[in-house]
Amino acid sequence: MDRTVLNSANGEDPEPTSISSRGKKGGWTTFPFTIATVAGIALAFGGLTGNLIVYLIQEFNIRSISAAKIFNVVNGCTTILPIAAAIIADSFTGCYSVIWISSLISSLGLLIIVLTAAISKLRPPHCENGSNLCKYPSEVQLAVLYIGLALGSIGMAGTRFTIGSMGANQFDKPKHQGIFFNWYIFTMYMATGISSTLIVYIENSVSWTLGFGICVAANIFALAIFLAGSGFYHHLKPQGSPFVRLARVIVASFRKRKMVLSLKSEDYFQGPDTADYKVTTFPSKFFKFLNRAALRAEGETEPDGSTRQPWKLCTVQDVEDFKRIIKIFPLWSTGFFLSTPLVILGSLSVLQALAMDRHLGPHFQIPAGSVFLFTLMPTCFTVFLLDRFLFPLWEKFTGHPVRPLQRVGIGHLLDIVGLAVLALVEAKRLKIARLHDLQGQDNAVVPMSVFWLVPPLAIAGIGEAFFFPGQIDFYYQEFPASLKSTSTAAVALYMGIAYYLGNAVIDLVRRTRGWLPDDLNKGRLDNVYWLVCVLAGLNFCYYLVCSYFYKYQNVETVKVTDESTV
Repeated sequence: MDRTVLNSANGEDPEPTSISSRGKKGGWTTFPFTIATVAGIALAFGGLTGNLIVYLIQEFNIRSISAAKIFNVVNGCTTILPIAAAIIADSFTGCYSVIWISSLISSLGLLIIVLTAAISKLRPPHCENGSNLCKYPSEVQLAVLYIGLALGSIGMAGTRFTIGSMGANQFDKPKHQGIFFNWYIFTMYMATGISSTLIVYIENSVSWTLGFGICVAANIFALAIFLAGSGFYHHLKPQGSPFVRLARVIVASFRKRKMVLSLKSEDYFQGPDTADYKVTTFPSKFFKFLNRAALRAEGETEPDGSTRQPWKLCTVQDVEDFKRIIKIFPLWSTGFFLSTPLVILGSLSVLQALAMDRHLGPHFQIPAGSVFLFTLMPTCFTVFLLDRFLFPLWEKFTGHPVRPLQRVGIGHLLDIVGLAVLALVEAKRLKIARLHDLQGQDNAVVPMSVFWLVPPLAIAGIGEAFFFPGQIDFYYQEFPASLKSTSTAAVALYMGIAYYLGNAVIDLVRRTRGWLPDDLNKGRLDNVYWLVCVLAGLNFCYYLVCSYFYKYQNVETVKVTDESTV
C-alpha cells in the first residue's frame, strides 16, 4: 500500500507529492465505473437471492423452513467468502484481478441457475405448495442447483465488497473515501431494491428463465463497465500477506518470552525503512508481553538494518498493528448477534408474506420476495438523509461529527425495536388465523394485509442505515493500513457467520420447541422473534461495554479532544 493511503489511514494529510505520483490515475474519474459496477452486481445479486426462497418452494418442492435455511447458507457464503477475496487482494493479486475473475465465476453460476429454470428435466414435477404428493428433487437436480448457487455465491463474494475497497483506494483523503462509501452503500441498496421489485415480479409473473437471465445480463454488464475503466484505476501493489506479519508477532513474542523488556526505545526494532509508516518509537503498554517480538537481540539484524530472522524479530509497527486488531476484536464480535436478528427477520419474513394477503388492488399481487423492499428503501432514504442533512446539522451544532460507534449503537437499538414490532405483528396474524380456523389448513393465506410488515421492516431498515455504513467506516479507518481491503470484508465476515448462526437458532428452536413448523399458522413465530429480541438486547449491553472502553486510533475520525467514544 502506498504512503499516501497509509498517511490518510493514520489521520495525516496526504503529502503534496502524492497526487503527482499517481499521475492521472484514480480520483473521481473512476467513480462512474466503480459505482456502475456496484449497481450491476447488486441487481444480479438481488435478483438471485431476493426470490430464492420462493423459487425453491415453488419450483423444487423444497419445504419452507428448509428453503429459508438454504437461503441463509447462500447469503452466508456471499458474506463470509469476501474475507478470502480480500486476503488474496491485499496479499497477492490486488483488487482488480479478484473482481474480474470473480465476476466471470458468478456469471457462470447464474447461467447454471438459468438452465435450471429453462430445462424442465433439471427440476422435479410441479405440484401444489404444501401437498404431500410433491416429488422431491433428485440428487442430480439438487447437484446442478447447488453447483449454480455455489458458483454464484463464490463469484459475488469476490466482487460485492472488494469493489468497495478498490473504490475507496482511488482517493487520498478520508473525507472522499467516506463519501464514496456512502454512495457505495446507497447504490448497492437501491439496485437491490429495484431487483427486489422489477426482477422478482418478472420471475413470479412472467418467467423464471427471463428473470434469472436479466441477472446474468446485469452481472456481465457490471464486468464490462468495470473493465472499461481499466485505464483510469490506481492500483495498489500487494506486498505479501499482512497476516503473515501478524503471525510473526505471536511466534516471535513466544520465542522471546524469557527476555526482559527494555525501557529504551532504541532497543526495539523499527525496521530498515520506516518512511512508509507512522513510526512508533516505543511500543505501547497494552499487551506489553507482545513487545518482546520487537526487542532486539545480538546478531538479529543485517548491516542494512533488516532482520535476519523475521520469525524472531518484528518491527514495532507490526506489533502495534497486531495490538490494534486485538483492541478491535471485542467490538467486531458484537456484529454476530447484531446481524443474526436481521438474518432471521429477512428469511422468515418472506415466509410470513407467503401466509398473508399480498394483493394490491383486485388484479395485482405483490411477490413475497419483494418484502425486502420494505427494508431496502427505508435504508436508502435514511442513508441519503443522514449524509446530506442530519449529520451535517449535528456537526454544525456540536462541533464534531457523529462518531461511528454512536452510529452503530443507534442501529443496534433500532433493530431490537423492529424485532419487537415484528413479533407483535406475527401475534396478530396468528390471532386472525385462529379466528378464521385456518390452523387446520395447510399453508392457508390469512386475511391480513402484507403491509402490516412495513413498519417493523422499515424500522430495521432505518437501523441498518445507521449501523452498516458506520461499521464499514469504523473498520476502514481503524484497521492497520496494510489491511484496508480486509477491513471492509471483516464486516461481511461477521454478517456471513450470522447467517449460519441464524440457521443454528432455527434448528435449535425446531428441535426444542414446536414454534417453527413448515406451516407457520400452526406455529409460534412470534415467540421466535421475542427470543431473538432478548438475545439482541443482551448483545446490545455487551456492545455498550465494549464501545465505552474503546479508544479511537484515528484522530481524523474523531475531531474532539476527549477520549470518550459513545
